[in-house]
Amino acid sequence: MANVPAYQAIKDHILAAIQAGQWRAGDQVPSENELVKQFGVARMTVNRAVRELAAEGVLTRSQGAGTFVAATKYQSTLVDIKSIAEEIRGRGHEHAAELLKLQAVKADAVLAAEMGLEPGSQLYYSLILHRENGQPIQLEERWANPQLAPDYLKQDYGRVTPNEYLTRSAPLSRVEYRIEARRPDRSTRAKLAMDKDEPCLVLHRRTFSKGQVASVANLYHPAGRYQFSGFF
Repeated sequence: MANVPAYQAIKDHILAAIQAGQWRAGDQVPSENELVKQFGVARMTVNRAVRELAAEGVLTRSQGAGTFVAATKYQSTLVDIKSIAEEIRGRGHEHAAELLKLQAVKADAVLAAEMGLEPGSQLYYSLILHRENGQPIQLEERWANPQLAPDYLKQDYGRVTPNEYLTRSAPLSRVEYRIEARRPDRSTRAKLAMDKDEPCLVLHRRTFSKGQVASVANLYHPAGRYQFSGFF
């Protein structure tokens, strides 16, 4: 999760704790002062993270009482999830994928909580740029559970998408996701050939199979060229 802004790291930490069951609906989360000490950042950075999570319906704030976990905004479904390749071909367009990174990595504390694993556990990581008719449309950042996807690093991701491989290796039983608009970092903006002030639509998705988390993915899209439809 390199190059993540400090406020986003705090948001991800809170979301991971909620997903892991550490904090449940109605539980009080650490105060802004406590988060300032924990992360070593300015008060305004913590305030932004908490304020945005409250606006997204993840947290509720009560003056004089504190900040609490709201009813989760994550949603679950049993329906099949289309891969970006299938989505593009469904429009009658040509899909192409460029593999940027494929490697084994160790899970940090936040990612380990999302994956339901111990910090330092091995994960498989991929970074793939998907194009539609030659134009960048999605930057896919994904971490896969080696126990459920043992051959993840052996796939030819120019021919098969991670989603297509995982569907075969770890049949989907549930998915959780959230969608948000985010200002992309310079690297993401360049890869997606985005305009200077164009926002990025980010789908954060966690999939489950056989009672375990199969993968966690961040899917980045240029807002001017992409919109989500009800394929979830």
